[in-house]
Amino acid sequence: MKVRRCGESALLIETDEVLGWYAALTARPLPGVVDLVPAARTLLVRYASEVDFGVMVSRLSDVTPVSSAGETGDPVTIQVRYDGEDLADVARATGLSEDEVVSVHTGAEYTVAFTGFAPGFGYLTGLDDRLRLPRRESPRTRVPAGAVAVAGEYTGVYPRPSPGGWHLLGHTTAPLWEPSRETPALLRPGLRVRFEAVPTLPAVVDRAVEHTVVTGGIEVIGCGPLGTVQDTGRPGWASLGVGASGAADAASAALANRLVGNAREAAVVELSFGAALAFRETARVAVTGALCEVSHGGRGEGMNAPFDVTAGQTLVVGPASVGLRTYVAVRGGIAAAATLGSRSTDVLSGLGPAPLAEGTVLPIGEAYSGPPPSVEVAPVPAPSADELLVRVVPGPRDDWFTEDAMTTLFTASYTVTADSNRVGVRLDGPALTRSRDGELPSEGMVTGSVQVPSGGTPIVFLADHPVTGGYPVIGVVLAADVPVLAQARPGQVVRFRRCGKPRRSAARSLPGT
Repeated sequence: MKVRRCGESALLIETDEVLGWYAALTARPLPGVVDLVPAARTLLVRYASEVDFGVMVSRLSDVTPVSSAGETGDPVTIQVRYDGEDLADVARATGLSEDEVVSVHTGAEYTVAFTGFAPGFGYLTGLDDRLRLPRRESPRTRVPAGAVAVAGEYTGVYPRPSPGGWHLLGHTTAPLWEPSRETPALLRPGLRVRFEAVPTLPAVVDRAVEHTVVTGGIEVIGCGPLGTVQDTGRPGWASLGVGASGAADAASAALANRLVGNAREAAVVELSFGAALAFRETARVAVTGALCEVSHGGRGEGMNAPFDVTAGQTLVVGPASVGLRTYVAVRGGIAAAATLGSRSTDVLSGLGPAPLAEGTVLPIGEAYSGPPPSVEVAPVPAPSADELLVRVVPGPRDDWFTEDAMTTLFTASYTVTADSNRVGVRLDGPALTRSRDGELPSEGMVTGSVQVPSGGTPIVFLADHPVTGGYPVIGVVLAADVPVLAQARPGQVVRFRRCGKPRRSAARSLPGT
């Protein structure tokens, strides 16, 4: 078993006993650990803050993986109507009849190896060799919720509509993902699963969402795309396929909250292209982040300083002139409905409040931490319109790349593309050449991961990144520099600087393994 460094505050355990390590670290959590992400051949261990790599490895040496880590009790049975669009194609590709495909699929017992891709999406091992097919050459842009599918060595069920390249065998109405449950995901790592063929399925239970009438608060009069509610996110759910999310520029969001005397975790409004917000009640307000014009009642206001907006006035936040994302905090915080303990909108998973639109009403809460300060003593650096310099810790998969690729990463210039969003910053520039062929089994990802798809051009993951990914990560951006990338505009130039020792990262074996 080996351990790889994954940025400042995470490590990647390479092991054939993923579920055993996951069970051991779940039963006896290590101090400071906030998330565990089991995957195909690895377990990601993420800490709340920077931790010395040697200390992390030392603590792991005292942990013994649990043998037979699967959950006890009867397996979960999922009823399936085998009417999938690809059933006939799978039969032809495998040389089986359609009935034989169904018989083989229902005849096995599966184990949830890990989750990812979407909240509640479990990768189930135990698939019969006869049903193991490569992914579709052309992925579908939309796979319906409840689709039962196979690809490679896995079978699984799509919990919500999403793109996908797996082969569809049928569908189910089983409630795979319900955030209101104590355990939101029906399928979780270690669970045993069986599929049962049925001619008809139970009806889907319509769980109506209660809409609360807001008498005060803030009404969105107009808003550019990508306006959302954000707080410090929802860490701790990654093992169920749920990313942390939260403000993309966490430093600017925290500054806005401090300026109005809010608790650090209070929700704020994150804007990418400005907004007009009508205040139905008087509130203390602060605007931080990307530089823009701010006004209310015909009066201009400065940024990074608190001011009052009276009931009946409209706060106008203009589009950014420098930087990309602007944050609006109101004293008491935005009291939008919470999902899994957070009010953050996750654009990848669909969790949290809907993106802001005309007519959205945002209630104001009571997330105070004290009186508003008269002077801000710890401002954050303003976004820059110049070339951006970002520090990167090599690894965990820099050994998948040539020496020339490492040199290119730390000497070349990259340009931010218009395809960037809260999931990640997509870059245009020199390709990074791999030193090995083949595909990397899916493994856990962290914010700031510099992932390199097969085309060789890097993507840097931001707050709404996927929990797992199948492309190698050549390095991880320092947490302090993630806000710099969160404020990067399309067309802006980014350069990476190596952080740490001038050599490649290295996997470290645990004593006794």
